[in-house]
Amino acid sequence: MLRYLVAVVTFVSGLLATAAWPQTLPLPQNLISSNSPAGGDLFFESEAREAYFPLANNFVTQQYQSYCGVASIVMVLNALLISAPAVPAFDPYHTFTQDNLLNERTDAVLPRNILLKKGMTLDQLGSLLALHPLDVEVRHAGNTSLDEFRAKAREYLEQTDHFVLVNYLRMSIGQERGGHISPLAAYDAETDRFLILDVARYKYPPVWVGASDLFDAMNTPDADNENKTRGFVLITRLSRQ
Repeated sequence: MLRYLVAVVTFVSGLLATAAWPQTLPLPQNLISSNSPAGGDLFFESEAREAYFPLANNFVTQQYQSYCGVASIVMVLNALLISAPAVPAFDPYHTFTQDNLLNERTDAVLPRNILLKKGMTLDQLGSLLALHPLDVEVRHAGNTSLDEFRAKAREYLEQTDHFVLVNYLRMSIGQERGGHISPLAAYDAETDRFLILDVARYKYPPVWVGASDLFDAMNTPDADNENKTRGFVLITRLSRQ
């Protein structure tokens, strides 16, 4: 048991220490960096963190500034071991990448030229995930509540093979610019904070954000989605009938 704990501490410490680059932007006081002592303490004290290791093992940085949704989907599909396409460079191995995720089927939902320019909305995120053998539930913040979000996200983060992607407005939590998508990895009840594994790792490290602040950032209108509010997506394997 002790050897296991040492291994876990070593793995997490290494990831947290390298998650942010020196060029990342400064964080506002309401956010706690995962690679800070306080951030490390929150992780080890958190009760709901089943998503952390599968996501960490498949953590990717978004390839383009508009690809936050693409990178987040890739992480979840690989974490769930969904059957993936072949990758010539990795022959004979198969994995999802930010290149092979996109094809004619995804173009029918969101053409690649539009995705590259504008990114994706919450509803497009859900539709792209639904192209795979997954149970996908899209929740707009305006149609739910902070208590419902906290309870549902915590429930998912406590279970294996369950993931939560959040679509939020960065400036609402004190970060720079517009809408963003990333996975949640853990929840700490004592401080009521969620850990966002930010896929724009060149910009910000993974951060612990208050549940209320995150919900407010999701409860913002998205002009590219008929002014519907942003929100979150609940994902797990497709239920067998």
